[in-house]
Amino acid sequence: MFDSIKICQNEEIDVEKLSSQLVDYGYHVTKRVAEEGDFSRIGDTITIYPLTFEYPLRIELLDNKVERIRSVDPITYDNIESHSVAIIIPVKGIYRRKIQRKSFAMSEESPIDNFVDIDAGDYIVHAEHGIGKYLGIEKLKIDKKYVEHLAIEYADREKLYVPFGDVDKVHKYLGFEKSLPKLHKIGSKLWRAAKERAKKGVLKIAVELLDLQAKRAAVGGFKFSPDTEWQKELEKRFPYKETADQLRATAEVKKDMESPKPMDRLLCGDVGYGKTEVALRAAFKAVMDNKQVAILVPTTILAEQHINTFRDRMRDMPVMVEMLSRFRTPQEQSKIIGGIAAGRVDIIIGTHRLLSDDIVFKDLGLVIIDEEQKFGVRHKERLKKLRINTDVLTLTATPIPRTLYFALMGGRDISVINTPPSARLPVETKVTHYDDGLIKEAILREKARGGQVFFVHNRVKGIELIAGKISSLVPGVNVVVAHGQMPEKMLEETMINFIKGRIDCLVSTTIIESGIDIPNANTIIINRADAFGLSELYQLRGRVGRFTRAAYAYLLVPKRMVLSAESQKRLVAIKKFQELGSGFKLAMEDLQIRGAGNLLGVEQHGYISSVGFDMYCRLLKTAVDSYKKP
Repeated sequence: MFDSIKICQNEEIDVEKLSSQLVDYGYHVTKRVAEEGDFSRIGDTITIYPLTFEYPLRIELLDNKVERIRSVDPITYDNIESHSVAIIIPVKGIYRRKIQRKSFAMSEESPIDNFVDIDAGDYIVHAEHGIGKYLGIEKLKIDKKYVEHLAIEYADREKLYVPFGDVDKVHKYLGFEKSLPKLHKIGSKLWRAAKERAKKGVLKIAVELLDLQAKRAAVGGFKFSPDTEWQKELEKRFPYKETADQLRATAEVKKDMESPKPMDRLLCGDVGYGKTEVALRAAFKAVMDNKQVAILVPTTILAEQHINTFRDRMRDMPVMVEMLSRFRTPQEQSKIIGGIAAGRVDIIIGTHRLLSDDIVFKDLGLVIIDEEQKFGVRHKERLKKLRINTDVLTLTATPIPRTLYFALMGGRDISVINTPPSARLPVETKVTHYDDGLIKEAILREKARGGQVFFVHNRVKGIELIAGKISSLVPGVNVVVAHGQMPEKMLEETMINFIKGRIDCLVSTTIIESGIDIPNANTIIINRADAFGLSELYQLRGRVGRFTRAAYAYLLVPKRMVLSAESQKRLVAIKKFQELGSGFKLAMEDLQIRGAGNLLGVEQHGYISSVGFDMYCRLLKTAVDSYKKP
């Protein structure tokens, strides 16, 4: 049962916590507030449309202190009424009053609006004026009233003031270059010329996208049957309440499978948001039509976890689920491969071993790929061939830009699970120096509440010494090591013991990074966090906080060590994006920090840099749509 959120003028609030609470209460993050239950955030200003107010509320902060609470006009954002207190209740009923837009026409929604926020100091792209720098919100006196505008700086320190009615014309600049972009001059022909060049440049990509779609449509795939009674029985066994996003994603996948065109769908959802359940239901549906399913995962540990989940959910059902990884002996592998060829194995879960030449399926109907970016170029070429005539479902928490880009542009279909499971809490993240006292306190606190701890040390050399040191700090705590160079059976036994709660603290390498789900482990300590990439840190942090209790992530850096500028930015970003559902934003931030290199070929990369990724996506979408029209 939710209480109400009470926000008072002059009180200090945690903006990230408030955003998370609003999501928990059923509010939707949007670029622009359009109906009850929406909220948006631009810098230190939060706009919410609560059920308890006739108009949207603007919460304005100064150094995390509530400076002003006001009801505003939903079209112009003019001030209607000031308040000293705002009471926000949950929305009820991946009824709500809509704002009537008579005098304001919304521009086409950006393909990546859901993935990025704009903060003061960010570079932005205005649809008509080009690249500028966002300075924050400023008030201008218009017709005896003070009206808020977005202030944007252009070349020669010229300023452009954008009223909130035109906020949809402004988007964050994503160029994926390490160097900063040059500001345009207001009214200059350079911006129009850059847009025209990019328009011509995207035509080649548009034709390639449509050619791929045409090939898949011409070849044709298997048209799966509607759901069986067994399918309904399986779905009833799900031990949790599905989120609306989960149900929608499942329906979209099933619709694809029941179509004669081969499915190629990207399922995006943050760590622990329920992508596996959608995949499990799709796999079972395929088996009900006597088709085989291959589930490709990046690590042996994740394969082990998946087979346990699938076998448990499909117990008493006529489904043979097997696993192929280095945890299996050569004799076991040979038997399983024979079963795949003969059709005795219905669902096979495995690592890249599944893409070997000796794997032959009797009748493959569905391929599920977990975190495609983890696989190499050679593996991806094999997967590309499968996509022509086999249904493919790809799961990801932090999509690489090429994958996301093709999905957004219509080359692949996309489903997004944005809603966290009920009662899920954000992970409290602390960036600090390595300190024995801190480590001891964190482990003993987790142990005292009956929980378990991950300690990540990503070098096999010296990992035993680290584990020994931790053991001496916390006598009575069962500390065990796990890494990829251990004998298979020993590693498997260690992970099973940790999953079953027999180990208090697991000192491991990043083998725990992908997908492993242990609800009782709610503290993670990452040693030498400065040496990790941003998406790695995010995935590692996602191993905790998968239950209803508070979770903690400690990112340790050596004392007296001067960090590189990139390391500092990564650690600031991972701390900044603590709220649930930050995976996409963080992936984009990572690209900004390290540069994306040659994203789509040298020529296209130049266009992306000149107009920004968002504008590039818009231009490409327009080109694709125009080619589709007769």
